[in-house]
Amino acid sequence: MRHLDGPLLVLAGAGSGKTRVITHKISYLVSDYGIAPSHIAAITFTNKAAKEMKERVGKLLGSRAEGLIVSTFHALGVRILRQEARALDLKPGFSILDASDTTALFQELAGNIDKARLRMLQSRISLWKNALIDSVTAQEIATDETEMAAAKIYVDYERTLRAYQAVDFDDLIRLPVKLLEQNDEVAQRWRSRIWHLLVDEYQDTNRCQYRLLQLLTHTRDAFTAVGDDDQSIYAWRGADSENLRLLKEDYPRLKIVKLEQNYRSTSRILGAANILIANNPKLFEKKLWSEHGQGEAIHIQTCRDGEHEAEWVISRLSAHRFERRTQFSDYAILYRGNFQARAFEQQLRAQRIPYVISGGQSFFERSEIKDITAYLRLLANQDDDPAFIRAVTTPKRGIGGTTLEALGRAAGRRHQSLFTVIFSPGLDNELNLKQHIALREFAEFINRIAARACKEPAAQVLNDLLKAIGYEASLFESLEPREAETRWANVRDFIEWIGRKGNEENKSLLELAQSVALLSMLDKNEGEQDAVQLATLHAAKGLEFRHVFLVGVEEGSLPHRDSIEPARLEEERRLMYVGITRAQASLTVSWCERRKQGQTWMPREPSRFIGEMGEAARKPEGQGSAVPEAGVARAKAAQLRAMLAAK
Repeated sequence: MRHLDGPLLVLAGAGSGKTRVITHKISYLVSDYGIAPSHIAAITFTNKAAKEMKERVGKLLGSRAEGLIVSTFHALGVRILRQEARALDLKPGFSILDASDTTALFQELAGNIDKARLRMLQSRISLWKNALIDSVTAQEIATDETEMAAAKIYVDYERTLRAYQAVDFDDLIRLPVKLLEQNDEVAQRWRSRIWHLLVDEYQDTNRCQYRLLQLLTHTRDAFTAVGDDDQSIYAWRGADSENLRLLKEDYPRLKIVKLEQNYRSTSRILGAANILIANNPKLFEKKLWSEHGQGEAIHIQTCRDGEHEAEWVISRLSAHRFERRTQFSDYAILYRGNFQARAFEQQLRAQRIPYVISGGQSFFERSEIKDITAYLRLLANQDDDPAFIRAVTTPKRGIGGTTLEALGRAAGRRHQSLFTVIFSPGLDNELNLKQHIALREFAEFINRIAARACKEPAAQVLNDLLKAIGYEASLFESLEPREAETRWANVRDFIEWIGRKGNEENKSLLELAQSVALLSMLDKNEGEQDAVQLATLHAAKGLEFRHVFLVGVEEGSLPHRDSIEPARLEEERRLMYVGITRAQASLTVSWCERRKQGQTWMPREPSRFIGEMGEAARKPEGQGSAVPEAGVARAKAAQLRAMLAAK
């Protein structure tokens, strides 16, 4: 990609080598065009993708890659905010609240409401932030009772974040945008640092991320956006595929290059994908093709119910592996929702087949890891009240709700954080002696650790902290031995990882702690196991497997029952397209005639998307069960429904 005269959009179809495009463009910018790596930034959507891209560029450029910025949007936002914090009245050691912190804060602000409504309000505020709508504007545009309630909490939420000297994940992009729009000096500083910006998975950007791209490249318009409108599957979390159309409008000089050769899949698989996605209106016409030959026929399997489906899939997978002498890691079982994994897990365990699940609980979401990271966040920012509350009460040290309420009242009167107010004159008059002594001992301990955290090896300081608070003993006192051992092993893994991270990046524990909410365990044994991969279709995006089982492909599941209106149906079709195009050599699609909901059996129909795969989904000679025509399936479902009703 040698186009440098203005903005470039690379429409990279599934399996067409988009990462190669970005890495070779970076290599060209450095080697042939003479741009210093420190003036180039490549933006990805996951830490794993950023790490892989950095490694691939390193192989192309060697030591010349030093200084290149390869990061997620959020990590770039953190970099900007850390360096420009004062311009936003933040201290450089501001806290980044993770998902559970923000949920706890919303719960506190919203009062006694159920979890479903809380999630709805939280989601609405997140979508507003991603669309660059502030709390004042949100109050003006709120149209119904839910939005009005969300707008009211939004005001209180922003005020509380400021008081805590904290930001949430949405702020990591929204605040840099605000800063670059309002402060010309800061904007010029960052434009002079980033001469060329490359964005991967551009179709997944939200309006806020698009605005950041515009602001960073203003005047030069030197950027390369790589994406695929057919793989835009994240509207539910704020992604705006409209950003692709806006590029054409906002940049009249935009050059568009299409990558249509697929290096992953056989022609049969691509044919099914092309026919399916042709049912969506197209912003950019493209058609994938491959030189891998026709390949195996796509197998469509009708199953009696979910249990039969799991048995059949695992049985076929085992037989296929035996016949082809393949690895377990050559296989993936993909589904619409996490709840569908259970039956397949049970069968895999029964057959003693190793498996891994993508999109499961994050290492950092485990309670023992959140306990430790609360201490790290407090070391980085003593105004982080949520971190203080978790740390001071874990393990139990005689500081409970009564003490914290009294401390909170004292902090409120002085407009100080909970930690800072512990050292305020006159606090003796507001707390009893025992409370005050316990709080002072804890705060002085944190200060001693903080003094060591900026100069001594990270793992050593963290080890000493855990010994001092008796964390291991507290686990074994409060939990069953087996669970305590598992949790302590996770903590040991975390300490080892922190130590390795500190050595590799030459960072102290304090420096690592300042970005603890963005830390990732993605480099922990990932991809090394010979195991079947179980994943949701969303989690499988960007991955590829020799043999794919796409399961539960029924009306009400895929497409989801809440996604039948046109815009959402188009996204569900793109999700099916993503599933099909994960397969390299073989694809098996299964659906069930009935499924159990609670204690009731419900008849199901094959997804319309199976029929939309065209001739590829028709029954080839000798290929066993195929999907019936939609009318036949509906008649059979009605017959089954009547039979069940008669019982």
